[in-house]
Amino acid sequence: MDILETHALDRRQRRNMLLSRSVYFYMWDPDFPASIMSAGVKSAPTLLLAAIVLSWNGGQSVLGVVGGLLFSAVGDCCLIWPELFLHGMAAFAVAHLLYSLTFLSSRYATGSPSSSWTRFLYLILFLVGTCLYIYLYPFLQKVPNSDLLIPAVGAYIFLITLMAVLAIRTRNTTTLLGGLFFLVSDTSLALQLFKVIAPVKQGSTVVMVTYYLAQLLIAVGDVKAVENKDDFAKWKRS
Repeated sequence: MDILETHALDRRQRRNMLLSRSVYFYMWDPDFPASIMSAGVKSAPTLLLAAIVLSWNGGQSVLGVVGGLLFSAVGDCCLIWPELFLHGMAAFAVAHLLYSLTFLSSRYATGSPSSSWTRFLYLILFLVGTCLYIYLYPFLQKVPNSDLLIPAVGAYIFLITLMAVLAIRTRNTTTLLGGLFFLVSDTSLALQLFKVIAPVKQGSTVVMVTYYLAQLLIAVGDVKAVENKDDFAKWKRS
């Protein structure tokens, strides 16, 4: 494939990503009744991203970012129905675990130790996650199934914080921003869902925009990681 074909493919993929997000915001509204149609529309952008990364990186990515995107799509579907909230959170937890394992792989290796400021940022993120859980705890006690939800939310906060920390460790700006946007999205969702704050106008839009932006950045970061590895391999052979 020559450089013109590569650029044409890049343009088509970007156009498909933008189209999927346009369709999402046009067709899906958080106030719509739960249905298979709503679940399909909500998960479509994430599934499209998974297909793009799979076509670019190959089957090895199924146990990495592609797998994370697929589990995220399952979580998207589950969260359409409130009674499946725990199932959705479990699906997203698996997604964060797969992202974390991917960020630890050799494709993301920087080859240099973390600096003092990055280690400080790791500590800050874990402190923020801990403080968030402590802050949410009284509100979690008031919801149904609190005996299951309290430990589940704690485990989930740990996994998403770990994912964000490992995203920073990659020193891939796109991946780093994806991890941080995921934290912003889920924090905003938790504050609204558990009634920590009063309903915010366009609150659902903020959650979904940051969520899809996070998934897009993580997917693009994974593609760039493969490209960087290929370039490095070519340089070693030259």
